[in-house]
Amino acid sequence: MHIQGEDIKRLIPQRAPFMMVDEFESGDDSHAVTRLTITKDNYFMLTDGTMATTGLIEHMAQSCSALAGSRSDGSAAPVGMIAEVKHFLCSRRPEAEETLQTEVSFNMTFGQMTLAHCTCTSKGETIAEVDLKIFMQ
Repeated sequence: MHIQGEDIKRLIPQRAPFMMVDEFESGDDSHAVTRLTITKDNYFMLTDGTMATTGLIEHMAQSCSALAGSRSDGSAAPVGMIAEVKHFLCSRRPEAEETLQTEVSFNMTFGQMTLAHCTCTSKGETIAEVDLKIFMQ
């Protein structure tokens, strides 16, 4: 499954200016790959032309949302909230016009809580990783 453009709105509940996924490259029940090309007008851009680390976390959380949305039965995209951020590592902040590729793995789901691991790369370099606990409504 490859989804991009306006169709990405089927998978995630976020809307502009907070949409942080613009392509769903592939996925199965527990794994997905997403992309985001960072624009200069991205909400999380800093004055030095780089994206804030909070933007990286939001992008990875929305990548989790896209995976959850791809597993839904075609109904509205599920709404999730970050319940916990653990083991966040960031080697550098990406710049405008970079494309982020993020791999998401759902490790465990218990009730409405899902544990996920995300790895974000750009230009073949791992720039951020995080473990998220996500509460899905």
